[in-house]
Amino acid sequence: MPDFVYLASQSPRRRQLLEQIGIRHELLLPDASEDTEALEAIQTGEVPAAYVKRVTALKLDAAVARLKRRGLAAGPVLCSDTTVALGRTIYGKPDNAADARRMLGELEGRTHRVLTAVAVQHGKKRLETLSESRVRFCDLSPARIRTYVATGEPLGKAGAYAVQGRAATFIEHIAGSYSGIMGLPVFETAVLLRQLGFKC
Repeated sequence: MPDFVYLASQSPRRRQLLEQIGIRHELLLPDASEDTEALEAIQTGEVPAAYVKRVTALKLDAAVARLKRRGLAAGPVLCSDTTVALGRTIYGKPDNAADARRMLGELEGRTHRVLTAVAVQHGKKRLETLSESRVRFCDLSPARIRTYVATGEPLGKAGAYAVQGRAATFIEHIAGSYSGIMGLPVFETAVLLRQLGFKC
């Protein structure tokens, strides 16, 4: 039975959520030469669920190759990716503050989806899952959006917000997985890890 996972993510939230369920992990971060942003490029006509699953699979492929290249001890490798969607429109990480203001302006007063795909590979066995949640934002004034964006919190976050941060004050209703909105759905992830022999 494996006693740890390699986490191929720079997200401190994902580390925190694995720790919460008692999963020991080691980071397996990209080399400086790897173009991780290119993996997140959206293909023409791609729907949100297909997009987030494809990106997660690509990240896992890259992480498994990285593990072999570095000659590290064998172990399960876990990857995850989160995207925000309004209808078929995908909201990834904003390019800059202006892009973050645009995204939040389009999401305010509406219900959007947050999709988080998780994939784990151990040897030749690969398991995948998808968490989908719905989040409703209250009406937000341009001034309130500007104030939030000025904190810098939206940058680097899908949909230009962090549910565990100041944007919590925007959220009227959530249906689904809070941890999935954070970036790693704990229930679904535990189901996958138990299939590999973890006790969680």
